[in-house]
Amino acid sequence: MNAFPIASLADVRHIEALPYRAFMAHQTVHAALAATAERFGQRWALTSIDTPELQAPVRRWTHAELLADVRRAANLLGEGAGATPPRVALLLPPGPEAHIALWGAETAGMACPINFALDATHLAELVRASGADTLVAQGPVADLDIWPRVQQLLPQCPGVRRVFAVGGAPEASDFAAELARQPGDRLLWPGPEDGTRLAALFHTGGTTGAPKLAQQLHRNQLHAAWGAAQMYGCTEHDVILNGFPLFHVAGSFVYGLSVLLAGGELVLPTRLGLRNAALMARLGAFVQRHRVTLLATVPTVIAGLLALPLDQAELGTVRVLLTGGSPLPDELAAAFEQRHRIPVRNILGMTECAGVIAIEPAAGPRTPGSCGLPLPHTEVQALGSDGSPAAPGASGILRVRGPHVGPGYTDTARNPGTFEDGWLVSGDIGHLDAEGRVFVTGRAKDVIIRGAHNIDPGLIESALLRHPEVSMAAAVGAPDAYAGELPVAFVTLRPGASANAEAILAAVAPHIAERAAVPKRIDVLGALPLTAIGKVYKPALRVLATQRVVDEQLAHAGLADNVHALVQDMQSGLVVRFETDAASFEAPLREIMKPFALAYTVRPRSHPP
Repeated sequence: MNAFPIASLADVRHIEALPYRAFMAHQTVHAALAATAERFGQRWALTSIDTPELQAPVRRWTHAELLADVRRAANLLGEGAGATPPRVALLLPPGPEAHIALWGAETAGMACPINFALDATHLAELVRASGADTLVAQGPVADLDIWPRVQQLLPQCPGVRRVFAVGGAPEASDFAAELARQPGDRLLWPGPEDGTRLAALFHTGGTTGAPKLAQQLHRNQLHAAWGAAQMYGCTEHDVILNGFPLFHVAGSFVYGLSVLLAGGELVLPTRLGLRNAALMARLGAFVQRHRVTLLATVPTVIAGLLALPLDQAELGTVRVLLTGGSPLPDELAAAFEQRHRIPVRNILGMTECAGVIAIEPAAGPRTPGSCGLPLPHTEVQALGSDGSPAAPGASGILRVRGPHVGPGYTDTARNPGTFEDGWLVSGDIGHLDAEGRVFVTGRAKDVIIRGAHNIDPGLIESALLRHPEVSMAAAVGAPDAYAGELPVAFVTLRPGASANAEAILAAVAPHIAERAAVPKRIDVLGALPLTAIGKVYKPALRVLATQRVVDEQLAHAGLADNVHALVQDMQSGLVVRFETDAASFEAPLREIMKPFALAYTVRPRSHPP
């Protein structure tokens, strides 16, 4: 593959003027990894930090060794599959075995990486929905409780015929031992060199409701990963600290396959990733030891890095910090750049297009609020209210089209509204500027609708983050009987800060441009709810805000002692579950809920949950 480092829109247009094969020459992930191993076989590809002790030995793979293990995994997983390619579910933390199993499963058949933090019932639903016949999971370890949930889900998944445990387990085959008996110099079950082969299913959406699995083809993953590598200007000399789980597209493609295809090295910071507090406390030393050049983060991690006592020298090898997954406040990026003299570059992506839509090129300037330029051979449009592409600077719903856009969900009934005529409708509200940069100003589902007025939560969050004692902030809509929704906010404080909610609100209110956007309430929390990759999980905050409103309504009506309310986040939206001892309370509950656009149920307290 030829490298096309990108600094500007002119560079993107230069690439697009060439035949597509000049940009991405390979049809499958295995072929691309084999080409990398041929060029950079003796350079390091994977380094696994297994313990946060600085002097502890690490495990390492060269690109040639990684390719051999990927082939061994493909041979193992394809063994006994017959004419039907294997479908492999993965319940693995972000260690080297996860990379080997993912690329091996995609080479032999199809992979389905799953969030191992989900409960056993939801895990079983995802395994069944994927059609998996094989499971590779983390065996019993002290710091993760994956294996007990594997034991719970297997009786619910009769289609799973083979189980492999990383580290071993009494009820399963040992993954490493089984790999060792397979040849690594060839594929025993080579699949066709076809970029339209199904490579993986990645689940998306929340943690409740029916499974939602996005299909990814080999060409989708290769385009996203190689496009990202060019935006970073990535070479064989780059080393990325990638603690993202591989059930998330960022860990697999945006910060994983991208660097591998360039011949670079992935440093994997323990099974817990960047959630390992002991490792984070020594982050500067680990960065120096492994000569890390790229830091992969989300905005909440940037806030955490600013709270660490790191000086510029400790991160001196880092040439760029990469972030995405949630809006990047300019104040946060500027504070990091000012303190560490390391450029921060934003990324916009979705699971449905293998993780990347646009990236701010590392070689170009950072534009506040920008998610950067679309990848080569990628179209991005903002659709106005009339359904036509909006002019530069005009806001609309963003949609994307390109080789990385997947074919849709396994449940095709979920495609309308997201996959339309070759376009992927992102659900993001944003615009493009005259130079082609993409800006996201909000999520359609995150917009707070106060009366007929749409409020961008980013306006509130940006003002809160400028407060010197606020570390993190998130704004959501709380239900209101008259306005439909009112803005409320949740914040965490910097270490040593003591400001209360009233003082913060008084300080930031004058800096919120829209009067209607001033939050009606601010709550100071010890921590904001986060997803597995560190994004603020707003559904949990909406539940918290709604629960408070419902409880206040019960208290105001004098029903708090007789009725228990539980707000739950379901696939269809928020649902209030009322439990009461007396049927006579149903009528007043109907009156309470009448002004609110919330679904609810009423049942006796004795009813089983």
